[in-house]
Formats: sequence, C-alpha cells, structure tokens
Amino acid sequence: MRRLRLGERPDWRETARHAGFHFHSLGGAPYWDESHAYAFGLDAIEQDLEGPAAEIHALCLDFVDRAIRDEVILASLGLPEAAWDIVRTSWLRGDPSLYGRMDFSYGGEGQAKFLEYNADTPTALYESAVFQWLWLEQMLEAGRLPRGTDQFNALHERLIDRFRAVTVGGHVAFACAAEAPEDRGTVAYLEDCALQAGLATRFLDLPEIGLDTRGRFVDPAGQPIRTLFKLYPWEWAFRDAFGPAVARSGTRFLEPPWKALLSNKGLLPHLHRLAPGHPNLLPAFFVGDASARELGGSYVRKPLLSREGANVRIVRDGSVVEPGDGPYGAEGHVVQALAELPDLDGRRPVLGVWLVGDEPAGLCVREDAGPVTTDGALFVPHLILA
Repeated sequence: MRRLRLGERPDWRETARHAGFHFHSLGGAPYWDESHAYAFGLDAIEQDLEGPAAEIHALCLDFVDRAIRDEVILASLGLPEAAWDIVRTSWLRGDPSLYGRMDFSYGGEGQAKFLEYNADTPTALYESAVFQWLWLEQMLEAGRLPRGTDQFNALHERLIDRFRAVTVGGHVAFACAAEAPEDRGTVAYLEDCALQAGLATRFLDLPEIGLDTRGRFVDPAGQPIRTLFKLYPWEWAFRDAFGPAVARSGTRFLEPPWKALLSNKGLLPHLHRLAPGHPNLLPAFFVGDASARELGGSYVRKPLLSREGANVRIVRDGSVVEPGDGPYGAEGHVVQALAELPDLDGRRPVLGVWLVGDEPAGLCVREDAGPVTTDGALFVPHLILA
C-alpha cells in the first residue's frame, strides 16, 4: 500500500456539482481530498482485505445466531430488554440485510486487523460507489494513471441487484434527518439505486413518519410503509417512543433489527471468544473481565455504542495518548488490543471494506491526522495498480 501524490483534477468541484456530490466539504472544511490516492496491489485487495472481510462476516452471522438464543449475550450488549424479541424475530424470519462496512487497520504488510463493523447506518457510500469511480475514469482518460489501473468497487451494480432481491411489494420508503447533508446524500444515492432496480420510492424526513390507529408506520398521507430504509441507528430507535411499535408495525426495515447486534462494539469480545487466534481479529474483552489483563499497557477502550470515533480512548505503554472525549459510554465499554493505524506522510488511513448482502463489494479509505478516525477525517480515493 502506497500513498501517491497525484494532484487534483482542475475542475473536480464542478464535476462534483454535476454529479450531485454536494457534501464534498462539510462546515467549510474539506471532506473529499484527491490531491493523493492510496495504491494497492491486487493481492493486497483480494487476500489481505476482501478475503478476511468475508470470513469475519461469516463469523458475525454465526454470532447473531448464537446471540438471539442467549439472553446473557443480549444483556452484555446493553440493548434494552424490550428489543430482544424484536431482534430475535427479525433474525428467525430471515430479514435480509442491504449493506455494511468493516473497518480495518492495514499498512500493506502483515495481517489486516479488524477494528469494528459499521453494520447498521454506515455513510461514505456515495463517494465510495460513484465519485471515486468517476475520479478513476477521468484520471485514466486524462492519461494520469497507467492503463489497466483498477479499483475495488462493484458497489453500484451490487446495490441495484440487492434492492431487487430484498424488496417486498416493489416500493421502498427512505428516511433520514433531512437537514444532515451527509446522511441526506447517502439516502438520496440509495434511493437512486432502488429506482434503477425498478422500484417505486419516496423520501421521508424522519419526523414525517407517523403511527396509525392499527399500529402501522405511515407516511404523511396515511399510507402504510411496507419497506423502510432508515438512516437512523437501531439503538436510538429502540429507545424512542415509537420503539415498541416496531414489532407489530408490519414494516420491514433496511437495515433489519438484527443488525443492531453487529453495530455494537460488544461484538468484538464475542468474536474473539468465538475464534481465538484468528489472524485478523484483535483480542478484545468487556471492561471488568479479568482476562483483559492480557492486553497489558497498550489497548483501545471503546463504548459499546459510539460514532465517528467519539469516546475512543487509546492507551499506549500505560500512557493515555487519546483521551476519548464525547457523549457516549454510559452503556458500558470494551477494550481491544491496540492496532495502530499506519502513518503515511503524517496521515493515518483506516480502510473500510464494504459488503452488499453477504459479499465484499468495495473499498473506501478515510484518513485523519490523529490515531482515531473522527468526523473530521478526509475521504481519499484508491486504486489497484496492474
């Protein structure tokens, strides 16, 4: 893996405007950065990232099947007890998944180390599927990349096919907080994929979703919502006033309720217990587990439920190097062996392997200046050199 300085396309902002990539900068700060790119060999993609992601996803499905039958496991994840039957029913009914993203620490040598699974509401999808592919095509057309240069990116086609496979009734409603630019951009892209799959769609701002007298989720016109993609975390939904209505609503959700078990950092110690010694899994334990002493003086402490790197504390050789501030943590914590993100030119990339359904389908690279990937991280395109 190499960080190549390639320089920007002179008109990329105009290209972004025409492509609908309106959140390439957020709050006046850059988000998309194509002054450089990350280059991989094909073996690194197929053997070091794609293969491990598929293996770990299979372990995750095994974990869900165990968890829904074991109340001790469900309690360890900090989920409200009222949600347990919702999760259990969703899994046993076979509710399908649309997509997710696994994050890895990897610098091009040795084993990629699995950090966490963004299994419920991952963003950075449009820029992964569409805009970095457009960057690759235009760089090739301009002769700025050698012929044969490729990208690990089958996301767009796979998402369209997946919508055809998982949607009941030919209609999907899409919902998020409309005022959040990145969320709105992600949902707009997924809605476009559904349209290309031949489905009817509608967008709803989250507050527009109501509940009728029969306990069904409905749109502002009072029409029942049969299938709903919601960019809204299950751990929030379960605690909402409408949370208890999920079970009897008749709505099928993307992502389904069982994905709440995989977006929880409590997954990490359970995977370690399921597959100790797996080359891509880091030792991990719940805080308070005496076995956590195995980690010694270097580890990462993570809340069970957190986002954008908030409250992630890094301890190296007994010293706190990242304090982990933020609003999360009341639900409990896990500790995980420290796998430092590689330092390339003073930047630290985290590699996100996308899955569509149960198959790896693409890659995104986000980089930050510090050891934790935060909401200020930059999205950087990648390529595969022939």
